Amino acid sequence: MAVVAYACIAPYLEDTPTLKSWGQTVEHVYLDQWSPMAQRPQLQQLLQDCAATPPSTLLVRQLADLGESLTTIANCLDTLETLGVTVLALDQSYCSPTDTTAPVDRSDLLQLATQIQTQQRRYRLQAGHAQNRTKVLPPPGRAPYGYRRGRDRYALDRTTAPVVKAFFEHFLLFGSIRGAVRHLEKSYGKRISASTGQRWLTHPAYRGDLAYKDKTIIRNTHTPLISREEAAQVDRLLRRNRRLPPKTASAPRSLAGLVECQECQSTLKVSRVTHPRQSQEYLYLRPIACGRSGKPCKAIAYADVLDKTINLVCQNLPSAVNALQASPVSSIKGQLLAAIQHRETTLSHLPDLLKQGILDDTTFNLRTYTLRGEISDLEQQLSQLPPENLLQIVQTLSIPQFWQDLSEAERRVYLREFIQKVLISRDGGTWDIHIQFVF
Repeated sequence: MAVVAYACIAPYLEDTPTLKSWGQTVEHVYLDQWSPMAQRPQLQQLLQDCAATPPSTLLVRQLADLGESLTTIANCLDTLETLGVTVLALDQSYCSPTDTTAPVDRSDLLQLATQIQTQQRRYRLQAGHAQNRTKVLPPPGRAPYGYRRGRDRYALDRTTAPVVKAFFEHFLLFGSIRGAVRHLEKSYGKRISASTGQRWLTHPAYRGDLAYKDKTIIRNTHTPLISREEAAQVDRLLRRNRRLPPKTASAPRSLAGLVECQECQSTLKVSRVTHPRQSQEYLYLRPIACGRSGKPCKAIAYADVLDKTINLVCQNLPSAVNALQASPVSSIKGQLLAAIQHRETTLSHLPDLLKQGILDDTTFNLRTYTLRGEISDLEQQLSQLPPENLLQIVQTLSIPQFWQDLSEAERRVYLREFIQKVLISRDGGTWDIHIQFVF
């Protein structure tokens, strides 16, 4: 006897089941596309085929696939089981009774009634949300802080958008999340946690993008609060801070967390020394946990290490960047641009295929959504490459006076942008430094 299967799927929500996706051999799969007002021609065809030549078993994923209401499902089950077809719901504990002469007991169906209604309600919501994704509508829920929900997109909230904008500007200037959080509370009276600030910095909505439940990101859907260049800088600052201890990331001194002793392998911390009744202070770099046996490594004046670091940056950074430009960065960028162009060309041809009848509306929407998501991923990879004007930036950074005119917080941002580690080597009472750049 034959085993057949039936499913009613939302094409925007799930993949089409195949003959091999039912866990056993299936001769034929009847498949309908779910829609609130659509008929189910394949279900009617299934009933007609069962009336002519009934199969032994009908596999369904859940009983909710057999209709939009409990009455419809019960009538469909009555028809199938009267014809001698065993209905087996794979995702539910339901199987048609084996004794067809006995009266049909619907107690199991009554017990499943609440579950079926819940599944149908959840499925309708999920299918509606999935269809809205293909139309690039905002996801369900409240709009992010700084926006309000418009008719078909997020719109800027004039009262709260300046607060978020100020948060990003302060973070880009000083590179400290906690500092930006304190700035909001002091200047705007807006209190947020550091974790909320972290989420703001990585939230796609503030970059003009929409992020959906399936991890797809669609770019340029509404007005952004930061530019693409600022977003790329935010990502670089966050990656740089992840290499540092949490408290060091917002330390007031520019060399904090960057200096390491080559002899004892210990990170050096900035220590502040003052004298009683004197306002002058002295800064030193001391090992946090010196591993030398006997006499530990001596402290070094912070200002001397900073001066030597700036001089070495001015001397060695241009050659390091030139070596970077000679690396396959340009080749990677060319490959990404070619891939983006190919997908944009394919995207531009889809409306013609729809007009010619080669694609239906559902396939057109799904393909458009998929291509836009792939383009967004490629553009994100492109934005993480070194900036095109890196050589011009380096020319400015190779001027010692430029570093002297910066504050410690501003100097901290630039140093951590290019320096991975500052190594101090000792030779008796003398010492020297070596810089490891991030590239």
